[in-house]
Amino acid sequence: MALGQQDSWPLARIEAAQAKHWRRQREHVGRDSAFYRRLWNGRQPPERLADLPELPLTSKQGLRDSQEAHPPFGDYLAQPIEAINRIHRTSGTTGRAVAMALSERDAAINAEAGGRSLRACGFGPGHIAVHCLNFQMWMGGLTDHMCMEATGAACIPFGVGASELLIHTVLGLKVTAIQCTPSYPAVLEQVLAERFPGIAPRALGLQIGVLTGEPGLENPAFRERVEATWGFKGRNAYGLSEAWSNIAGECDHDHAMHFVALDLLHHELIDPDSCQPLPWRQGTVGELVLTHLVKDCQPLVRFRTRDIIELTATETCACGRTGARFRVLGRSDDMIVVRGINVFPSAVAIVLNGFPELSGEFRIVLEGRGPLDRLPIEAELATGRIGPPRLADAIAAAIRERTGASAAVTLVPPASLPRTEGKAKRVVREPPA
Repeated sequence: MALGQQDSWPLARIEAAQAKHWRRQREHVGRDSAFYRRLWNGRQPPERLADLPELPLTSKQGLRDSQEAHPPFGDYLAQPIEAINRIHRTSGTTGRAVAMALSERDAAINAEAGGRSLRACGFGPGHIAVHCLNFQMWMGGLTDHMCMEATGAACIPFGVGASELLIHTVLGLKVTAIQCTPSYPAVLEQVLAERFPGIAPRALGLQIGVLTGEPGLENPAFRERVEATWGFKGRNAYGLSEAWSNIAGECDHDHAMHFVALDLLHHELIDPDSCQPLPWRQGTVGELVLTHLVKDCQPLVRFRTRDIIELTATETCACGRTGARFRVLGRSDDMIVVRGINVFPSAVAIVLNGFPELSGEFRIVLEGRGPLDRLPIEAELATGRIGPPRLADAIAAAIRERTGASAAVTLVPPASLPRTEGKAKRVVREPPA
């Protein structure tokens, strides 16, 4: 698929395209989505996108409830079943998985938007890229692979598992780029150490690593460590199954990510507690809310992503892309409250990656319903490193300095915390006894 240049359009042209698409989409949703007719009590969506805050928000739980009551796709399916061309599901990381239905046009638009994102990250003709995300129905599998193909790169649909075979493949085919989760390089490092003695990660020759699907590269210490170990440029991309697989990507000029699908999605920021709209300007921190401007099968209006972001710039970048840049601070449903202080796992990761005695792997194990006086953290020691006396106390002090919250740090042996080829689970919530 040949990529368009919409991510470099002047904002006035993008706004005109948004208005044109919305005129059609509002009619489609108002007419064909029983879910929204019910949610809006028969009210028609507004003609102007600026008036969308008049409508109620859409939650992930609302989609789950819709599918429970109207299986398998929910009554927000706005096309007959004959229009469905492909079926996926969400990862289920934050709850019961949701079935995703795409028309042929939906799938093509997904590849277009995602291709822009990965082109921003550096993928393109001349690269041999391997895709190492889960292909088992997750949108990050096949759809992300098609996004990679849309960049013009030569793409290998590898998936997860068989890490030893992956290393042989990277070496044999002279692979130059990889897309995987941020936690997967640690798995490959362990396989290299155990089964390929003498071959360092840098020797694989990878030039670009798009590490996505979970928090990672937002952490400067993690970015520095993984780039130094592998010798590639770490790049971040952002998307979500309910919208499009990839809607943002990092370019060479900034570690923040560009929104690259402004013509396809309307973006809002809200206060996650009051749900009131926030201004779209540099420095604003809020929860990202998305509305499809083009979507056939399961169009969403004012969908709460639960991702808390900060807009870092709104002017045109040196790369020519006009979409605002942002960084992800964490998920509102992963946020932990410790004595009234909001703490994101990503903030804990930044602290832990600053200690060379640690591997960077950790878990926050929550028992019961709280409230919490201290944040319970299991931090893994690095292989071959012996921590100084009172290391746990030093880590707890650093966490308190950065977040304001007290922590109870337990040091665990090297390689004792689970590695995963998929999404790493940093917060473990154990039910009350």
